[in-house]
Amino acid sequence: MGILKNIEWTDTGSDLIVYKYPISKDHVNKGSALTVRESQVAIFVDKGRLADVFLPGFYKLDTDNLPILTKLMSWKYGFETPFKSDIYFVNTKQFTNQKWGTVNPIIVRDKDYGAVRIRGFGNYAFKVDDAYEFMKNLSGTLASYNASQITDYLRSMVLSGISDAIGESKISVLDMAANLQELSKMVEAKVAEEFKAIGIKLTNFVFESFSLPEELEKALDKNTSLGMLRGNIDVYTQVETLEAMKEAAKNPGQAGGTMGAGMGLGMGMGLGNIFANNMQNMASTQKQNQHAGRVCPSCNAQVSARAKFCPECGERLALTCPECGSEVKPNAKFCPECGKKLK
Repeated sequence: MGILKNIEWTDTGSDLIVYKYPISKDHVNKGSALTVRESQVAIFVDKGRLADVFLPGFYKLDTDNLPILTKLMSWKYGFETPFKSDIYFVNTKQFTNQKWGTVNPIIVRDKDYGAVRIRGFGNYAFKVDDAYEFMKNLSGTLASYNASQITDYLRSMVLSGISDAIGESKISVLDMAANLQELSKMVEAKVAEEFKAIGIKLTNFVFESFSLPEELEKALDKNTSLGMLRGNIDVYTQVETLEAMKEAAKNPGQAGGTMGAGMGLGMGMGLGNIFANNMQNMASTQKQNQHAGRVCPSCNAQVSARAKFCPECGERLALTCPECGSEVKPNAKFCPECGKKLK
């Protein structure tokens, strides 16, 4: 019969959640040492019954720190002889980057588009928060229990929480991308109680993206294109007309030539009207500026068209015609350019 002097588990960094310490023919003696590392919990089990739980630390085993086992073993005065017990280590570190995705689309009732099928993708992280509850509800007395053995079960609870959160949020499908953090917190709150019941805590939950049905995405793209054209419809019409005229001109037939000529004439008249309107606007603006007065060449102050001296700096100014802006002599009665009467 061997005596266990130091009981410990060196975690190899695998995805093991529960590890059963190999006892074989060894026994626990009074004074045997138990080392529980950080992010670990040790649990003694007697004949399938969960007993004493040890948090991180170093322990010399005796009756005082094995009260439940003492009761199960019916020790009247504590254990003086070696005994045998199953010892489990539970890994309480975080298991991160657990992927989730909606196998089937979630149907959302959207106020703008009606019933919409959406898919979501992301990841989450969890850890064992209550080792006793975890072993009692999930791992039992298995020799080992991996994270992969529970991920499908956890994912199903997560997806259920996602459906509830999205349905209760009333957020439009077009606004979901801007509310991913809010949705994540809602999902965490939804599944917190279910996770707690099996001794697990959801430590992080992330929505990475949403995807809409292909037909809806095409409709949204088309609507965006039309929205861009609405603000530039005149330019778009002119460009389309020019392209049509080029295509018609390539047709050597009489109908194509007639069409090209007609469209060319119409386009020419249209462009001529635009040019004439621009020139008229420029002339009108120039005339308004002339009537508004002049600028003093010395101090840049605004002065009237018939002023002889600048009211700001007193600089002598050349006389100009108030009608056409041409320079006139001081004693002139009529403008030599336009004939406007000056006095």
